Parts: sequence; C-alpha cells; structure tokens
Amino acid sequence: MTTASDTHVDVIVIGAGAVAENVADRIVQGGLTAVVVESELVGGDCSYWACMPSKALIRSGMALRAAKRLGGAAEAITGELDVAAVLARRNSFTHDWDDQSQVDWLDGAGIALVRGHGRLSGTKEVTVTSSDDSTTVLTAKHAVVVCTGSDPLLPGIDGLKDTQPWTPRDATSAQSAPASLGIIGGGVVAVEMATAYASFGTEVTILARSGLLQGQEDFAGDMVSASLRELGVDIRRASPTRVESTTEGFAITVDGEVLLVEKLLVATGRAPRSSDIGLEVVGLTPGDWIEVDDTLKVIGSDWLYAAGDVNHRALLTHQGKYQARAVGDVIVARALGNPVDDARWGAHVATADHEVVPQVTFSEPEVASVGLTSQAAEKAGYRTRVIDYNLGYVAGASLQADGYKGKARMVVDEKRRVILGVTFVGQDVSELIQAATIAIVGEVPIDRLWHAVPAYPTMNEIWLRLLETYGRPGS
Repeated sequence: MTTASDTHVDVIVIGAGAVAENVADRIVQGGLTAVVVESELVGGDCSYWACMPSKALIRSGMALRAAKRLGGAAEAITGELDVAAVLARRNSFTHDWDDQSQVDWLDGAGIALVRGHGRLSGTKEVTVTSSDDSTTVLTAKHAVVVCTGSDPLLPGIDGLKDTQPWTPRDATSAQSAPASLGIIGGGVVAVEMATAYASFGTEVTILARSGLLQGQEDFAGDMVSASLRELGVDIRRASPTRVESTTEGFAITVDGEVLLVEKLLVATGRAPRSSDIGLEVVGLTPGDWIEVDDTLKVIGSDWLYAAGDVNHRALLTHQGKYQARAVGDVIVARALGNPVDDARWGAHVATADHEVVPQVTFSEPEVASVGLTSQAAEKAGYRTRVIDYNLGYVAGASLQADGYKGKARMVVDEKRRVILGVTFVGQDVSELIQAATIAIVGEVPIDRLWHAVPAYPTMNEIWLRLLETYGRPGS
C-alpha cells in the first residue's frame, strides 16, 4: 500500500470513493502527486452499499421474469429464484466488504492513501485523525478536493429516530430477506429495493405521499407502480405519522392504521456529508451542500474544490466521476500554468450537470432518461414539442419479450430543432440511453438524425419511429 511518507503533496483528496479515485487518478496522470484520505472502505458507497450491490440484488429476479416472458424459455423454467444464491452473488461484488483490491489499484496508480477522518484545518491543510486517535497533518501545494459524498436523510417522523430503521446501506448489505418490509419514500432507492425484495418473496409496502419517481415523466411512475403491484407490492400514497419499535419489528402509524413490518427502510433523500470536515475553517457552514462553479472550484476560494454528491449538482455516481475528470484536469492545468478551457462544453467544466444528466432506475420496467422532462423544459422557457411512441410496436422490442410493454418520449426544442430530453420505460431500455445522451450533448439537429440509421431488428429502431412521428425533414 502506498502511504503518504511525505506530508507535503500537490493535491489532497478527502474521501476515497469512486469520485475521489477518479480525481486522484487524473491528478497523477497529469504529472502531479495526490493523496486520498478515507475513514471507511476505499471505493466508497458505490462499490459496497449502492450502485453495485443494489443492482446485483435486482438483476437475478429481473432476468428470471424476463425469461418467463419469452416463449420457449418460459417452458424450460421449473424453479423459483434462489435468494441465498442472489445474496452470495451480491457478496462477491463487494468482495465481502473487503477493500484490498481497491487499495491495490491505488497503489498501482501511484496514489497515496492515508486512513482516517480528514478535516480542513488551515489553508491547503488537512488534519487526519486515525482510528487510534493519532493525527497526521497534510499540506497541499496546489489544491484540496472534497469528495465526501452524502448520507441518508432521516425525516422528522415522530419516534422514527429512536427505532433504528434500515438505511439504504442496510438494505443493500442484508444477509437475509425479511418476511415483510416497509419503505418510506418513492424515489429511485425505494423503487429499486422494492423490486429486489419483492423478488425475494418479501411482503413489501411503499409509503410515498407523492407517488413514485417524482421528477421523471409522469408515465414512468405510473408504469413502475403498475408493475410493482403485479409483483405484490402495496403502494400507498400516504405519510407515516409515527413509528415505534416492537418485539418483532416496527409499528408504523399511517392514515389512522398501524402497519406492522419486520424491517423498515427509510429512503427519503440525501444530506451532504459535510458536518465534520472543517468547513468553518474556510468560512462555510458545516452540514451544508458545498457550492461550486463549473470547474468545481468552491465559490470564494482559489484552492478548494468539491466533486460528487457533496456539491449537490447531480447525485449520481457517473455524474460525480464526470466532475472528477474535469476537476482533476483543471487543477493540473492551473498548477502547470496551462490554458484553462472553461467555456461551455470545455475540457475543464461540468456543463452536462445542468441539463444533460442521464440516469437509470433499475426497476421493472426500467426507466432510462436523459436531459429535461417535458415539464422541466416548459418551465425553463423552451418552446417544445413532445413526441411519444409505444415501444411495444418496435420489432426489436417484440423479440425481447412476448407482449412487450414500454413507452418512449422525446422532447424537442422547436426553435433549434434539437432534442432536449428523452425518456424510455421498458425492459432493457438502460442500454438505449447513451445514444440519446450523445444526441443531446452534441445538439444534433433532428434533420441530421434521420441519417443515423438504426440496425434492424433492434430496439434502437425506436429512434426511427420517434422521428417518423415527429415528421420528415422539410415537412
């Protein structure tokens, strides 16, 4: 393991999750030295408690149901989901919560690691407190980058804090499936964990006052709700008023009734992991999101940067890694006196954070979207046209599943005749979203897209159908 034998280094990165690793890697590739500071597992939430283990929990049930929707395969299926095998497979993705492989990667990349809790303690200075309470003071020549991420937000429901409910970390690392599970919240985590645990035979109840997947196109939440109900999930548009512990689990008071569940998952949003990292030293408020410019430099500072969830621009791993590439490269450019490309879509800015964020909800059906929804585009003042198409009418989709159900929406800026947003809902649509992302980032004119011919018979033929519905060039 590479450690910081010299406490003076070019760049200090607080955190060692996916975002931090990418920041440090770009720094080192640019010819500077970097050290990461981490008090938990190297690799962070995505590797051990979020992206990877959650998808491992979901995938097996989805694959089994997909096979059951396909004639010929359906007749060959004689068994049910092996929950123990799913959990074991999930454990393999987390290496049983051992980060040695990630530490080895840091070592191979030439990135130093200091174990402990890092706090800003002065200008370009971070004090690290290790598990034995010893301290190490690190000093950066050029910059400090905060990549501490976010924590689950616990709502102010009477009694909830005293009951020790599951957080998303607990749900993704559980070694057995409870008989019953209550979920407070209706966002991506709530939907994905409901999908996984319903597959395991758990009796799942979702309590979501505003319904599912708010912020997405309305039909996405409607279609996912219908599918979850088919899996046996009870979805209630209600908010709990009280939560109490019982000898067998939790008692949740909702709409005057008491719901009894073995486990309770709270998935109601995120809060910045910034309460104990020394923000007061630089005049910022501990516990707040950290405001940055498009080069990810903290507003009002010339040496402090923040990337990933903690800046609240786009709380998604892939978007944080995108920010990491930009911030790592811009720090190197500024350190070496090279030109900084901070114009829109420049090499040193995170322009896509504003209106071109791709995301996938691994529910059943999947929801894949990028850019602005129809409502967001209208609110932003664009003159739009919304094009919808039934994905089940596409030949490639009909080959994926008998009776394929899905929908696509394309939001077009009529003034420039370019796409502002795309949403796909259906089986396997996550693999369609990159083409939409490229079209939006590249601001490809609708007329030019007619020359991007989709292979037949694939699901990508949806692009031709959307264009046909929009109308031919010059029409």
